[in-house]
Amino acid sequence: MESHEWNERTDEGKRFYRANYHGQEFRILTTLKSDPDWEVLEEPSEEVWRALRDIVWKKYQRKRCPWERVALLDKILGDDIPK
Repeated sequence: MESHEWNERTDEGKRFYRANYHGQEFRILTTLKSDPDWEVLEEPSEEVWRALRDIVWKKYQRKRCPWERVALLDKILGDDIPK
């Protein structure tokens, strides 16, 4: 299982995200710094998918993640280029 993590500042406070890749699919969880419980995002927004794609892209550039993860996220976002 691969895990990708990032955070951002919101009006509610610091929000943490974790995307787990297992079984050929992503599962995205989120929590606030003040809340110890993680909740699963059933329908992540496009903004969350794009943030994950950016994280995975940076890992791919450092050879820490395979290209297939970037391609899968492009497909989810509809950015894949038909061949």
